[in-house]
Amino acid sequence: MARLAALFLLAFTVACGSEPGAPGGTGGTAGSGGGGGGGAGGIAGTGGSAGSGGVAEAFSVKWGPVEVPATTESTQCVMKRLGNTEPISVHEIHNVLGATSHHFIVYRVNDTVERPEPYPCSPFTDTLNDPPLIITQRSDDRLTLPDGVAYTIPPNQMLRLELHYINPGVAPQMAEATSTFMRMPTEDVENEADIMFLGDTNISIPPMSEATLGPTFLQLPSRFNGVSYFAITGHEHQWGTDVYVEVTEDAGTPGTPVYDIPLFHWDEPETVTYEPPFTVPDGGGFKLTCEWNNLSDQRVSFGTSVDDEMCFIWAYYFPSRGPLVCANGLLGCN
Repeated sequence: MARLAALFLLAFTVACGSEPGAPGGTGGTAGSGGGGGGGAGGIAGTGGSAGSGGVAEAFSVKWGPVEVPATTESTQCVMKRLGNTEPISVHEIHNVLGATSHHFIVYRVNDTVERPEPYPCSPFTDTLNDPPLIITQRSDDRLTLPDGVAYTIPPNQMLRLELHYINPGVAPQMAEATSTFMRMPTEDVENEADIMFLGDTNISIPPMSEATLGPTFLQLPSRFNGVSYFAITGHEHQWGTDVYVEVTEDAGTPGTPVYDIPLFHWDEPETVTYEPPFTVPDGGGFKLTCEWNNLSDQRVSFGTSVDDEMCFIWAYYFPSRGPLVCANGLLGCN
């Protein structure tokens, strides 16, 4: 795993700086999205809000606010305690982002020392070793888990908040993000939630051209047989025009759409939620197709800067079989 993590981080560092029916149900929409960041200063608050019985029902942690100079793009992190002094079962996470945000990732980490001042960090650093709880790309994003499903959070949980922000304007703007965890009664928890991060890095888009990548078949390891998927989000950068996802038995079999947004917006991509959740055939996986319209005079390849491109999805599922990170051309799905 350490070797895979090193390869993943090296690739990102070199590359850059910074509703249709489905098997088992039909989808509604819910926000998801993110931000990136750079800048200094600003510390985030943390703590809980008490219910009528004096027990905190929600805990919030904040990145920033930080003033971002004009024409600035960066990714910065803070390390903060959630503020829970006892184990909690989280049923909903609500993220609110400032105007400059591109993506915002909340990781559950094992660090012991807080770092409240934003510091430079590599995008997606913890995706392999400390999987995200939520990845947000929308200004107001609420992930509600299905009935009986929760994230179990131990006491004094440390969180790593990663913000990728971009200010393309001529005046300074404020970067900030808040994540609020809403709890549920522990006795009501039946399953633990988890996340998959899947994509294709074989991106090469000629100048002033449209391009399509895929369909790329991403076969899931057998340990994920029978799990239920309740939300899925697509991710591209500024030239992205569509992310289309199917579930299928194998690479050669026609699939069933699970992510098909009529008007895909790269900067505010929808999260499609399913009630009831859908499943993937045993031994099968996801087929991923991404489309772009490169209006620049440069060839565009994979990377984490807004001037680079991505072709990713993340899918939330239960019961947990552990996280999964794979990217065609970089890391296999194993």
